[in-house]
Amino acid sequence: MLLDAFRLTDKVAVVTGGGRGIGRGCALAFAEMGAHVVVGARTREQLDETCELARAHGVEALAVECDVMDADQRQSLVDEAVGRFGRLDILVNNAGGSQPKPPLETSERMFNRAFAFNVTTAFEMTKLAAPHMLKGEGGSIVNISSAAGRIVQPGFAAYGTAKAAMTALTRLLSADFAPDIRVNAIEVGATLTDSLAPYLDGELKKAMEDRTPMKSLGTVEDIAIAALYLASPAARWVTGRVLAVDGGTESTNWPFEMK
Repeated sequence: MLLDAFRLTDKVAVVTGGGRGIGRGCALAFAEMGAHVVVGARTREQLDETCELARAHGVEALAVECDVMDADQRQSLVDEAVGRFGRLDILVNNAGGSQPKPPLETSERMFNRAFAFNVTTAFEMTKLAAPHMLKGEGGSIVNISSAAGRIVQPGFAAYGTAKAAMTALTRLLSADFAPDIRVNAIEVGATLTDSLAPYLDGELKKAMEDRTPMKSLGTVEDIAIAALYLASPAARWVTGRVLAVDGGTESTNWPFEMK
């Protein structure tokens, strides 16, 4: 059956930033399809909750406290995954982010941190995970990028540049690792996560929806389903691609003014 191509039975997936939001959604989607999940994030309570939800699908789940900006903690995340399960098949580089800010208020340190948090950490996690994938049956890497890397909008010089770089990194790494490891990305549009929701009252939410061709914001599940596709055998002939999951957005739907 075609649906069997989406199954991840007994695969092992590492998800960074998996304590909440898109990272949690990806971990739970993989668990529902049979993968054992290793979830990294900084907040233990959120990690434990994600793993409890994952175990409800009858798989194993391992919580590892990890700040991806710390090299030792990145290493520990991969080491614990392989030590527990003996393999690593899927990596989701989800941890990242940066607050929008006018360029004249963006320091060199802030700009460099946005790049390091969103791009360098994904590169380093890939370097740690890839050797284990190559020892096994190959694997899949899914980078969570953003429409901010494509859409021109005020205040996003640091974050947008970083996500544009992640798109380039995805395409370049796909050439390095083909055919054994597939490397793809998801270009995420405005999605109702725990990070965005607090900034949106009813009026602002409606303004964003009105500026989006599909007249709604994305959900965590929208992104998780896309990640499942890219991570699964269903996408066996897909690598070096960036899948836009953004409601058809071609220009900014950001309702806040940046000066």
